[in-house]
Amino acid sequence: MCRGRGCAGKTQSQWAKARAGVALSDIKGHQMKKLVLSIVAAVALATPALAADLKLITKAPPPPPPSPWDIAFGGGITSDYIFRGITQSNHKPSATAYFEPRYNVTKDLQVYAGISGESISFPNRAAAEVDIYGGVRPTFGPVQFDFGGWYYWYPGGQCFNGSVAPVFGLDCLANGFIPVNFNVIKKDLSFFEAYGKATVTVNDQFSWVAQAWYSPSVLNSGAHGTYASLGAKFTAPSTALPTGWGAYLSGEVGHWWLGTSSNFYCTGVAVPGGFGCGAPFPNGIPYKSYTTWNVGVGVTKSVFTLDLRYYQTNLNKGDCNAFTSDHTAQFTASFTAINPGGFGSNWCGASFVVAGKFDLTAMANLK
Repeated sequence: MCRGRGCAGKTQSQWAKARAGVALSDIKGHQMKKLVLSIVAAVALATPALAADLKLITKAPPPPPPSPWDIAFGGGITSDYIFRGITQSNHKPSATAYFEPRYNVTKDLQVYAGISGESISFPNRAAAEVDIYGGVRPTFGPVQFDFGGWYYWYPGGQCFNGSVAPVFGLDCLANGFIPVNFNVIKKDLSFFEAYGKATVTVNDQFSWVAQAWYSPSVLNSGAHGTYASLGAKFTAPSTALPTGWGAYLSGEVGHWWLGTSSNFYCTGVAVPGGFGCGAPFPNGIPYKSYTTWNVGVGVTKSVFTLDLRYYQTNLNKGDCNAFTSDHTAQFTASFTAINPGGFGSNWCGASFVVAGKFDLTAMANLK
């Protein structure tokens, strides 16, 4: 029953229809609100998952950490193998190669071991020089240190000395001959050195290198030896050369303090028969300490280097002969206290050397 002013003019049937329309409208409106709320909730819930998926798609996974292991290796050929100012190849060409595994404990500490070989021409006819070495390389800012040990092995050696005098050693009996210059040398010249180095990188173009080496018996002679040197290297700016090319200027000055040999080596003045030991040093030769220096220029391209270098020492021919037992020494009236025979060697004189080599590391060059 309709009551009040709003009921005027409407039948009961009309009022029933109106009320049904309002109810239907309410139901539709409620359903619409629920639908909108459901869509909003679904979007809200899906957004983080979508964002995560997008991140996975757009951001690459982090690269694996680099391996702490590395290997350096290389080789080359040189017109003359010079070691501390003295030829080891009788002023003839020499080939070399090396292999050096490395382990990076941290970015500032490396442990390494290696082996290298060089062709030589020694008085005792040793087949080659084989170097076995190892050490550690700690780095502190611009300074890299290098501490280790180095063993020089000379396989295949023979001694030339036909004397039966026991002072020359039983290992030489009937194993060779005395050359015309009367020099003698041991069958085994292998020896060990301990070393320490420091490389100071001033900037991209300039660096210093200081090093010291010590052996209790240089060339198995019984004479101790301490070698110290200071070197410098200037590298040309990369902008000064074509892309991929490099150039440098470097030099070194060093001094080798040498002791007295065992009595295998000795002097013999006015010895009966001309063989054996006599004055002035019958019990061992006090080798002459000497200074050596070198300077050179190099050109690099990729892993290849061409080096042109000049070497010199202040060791005269007579004292050089006494130290090296040079089988090619000739009489030059080079009389000294430790070389009374007057034979002289040119193994310690000026040398100009051309060397070509390549150097690679597995991590940098073999990726």
